Amino acid sequence: QVQLVETGGGLVQAGGSLRLSCAASRRIISINSLGWYRQVPRKQRELVAIIPSGSSTINYADSVKGRFTISTDVAKNTVYLQMNSLKHEDTAVYYCNVQGHYYDRGGQSAFNSWGQGTQVTVSS
Repeated sequence: QVQLVETGGGLVQAGGSLRLSCAASRRIISINSLGWYRQVPRKQRELVAIIPSGSSTINYADSVKGRFTISTDVAKNTVYLQMNSLKHEDTAVYYCNVQGHYYDRGGQSAFNSWGQGTQVTVSS
């Protein structure tokens, strides 16, 4: 299977920026969909940004449009979430999700993996 390791979370003042990284443990052949989600205590996980299956269009939650940007580095098997103009309400644990196929013993296998989560705290 493919493990996703997230880094880049931390404490930042309102108006500041952070970049989250999500690195895959194995070489990925293709990506069906990838996205970032966030969750605060006692609430459901919510979508932040996603490149859905079969589309090259990036969909952002209204609350982050114009401030957050999702990107990829294929050579590094890494997905990023650049977060600018952070607000206190952006405080949450952020998760990446990637679905696709990876090289596996001469062939390929499908995967649907989540990162372990990284805490982002924005002080007001």
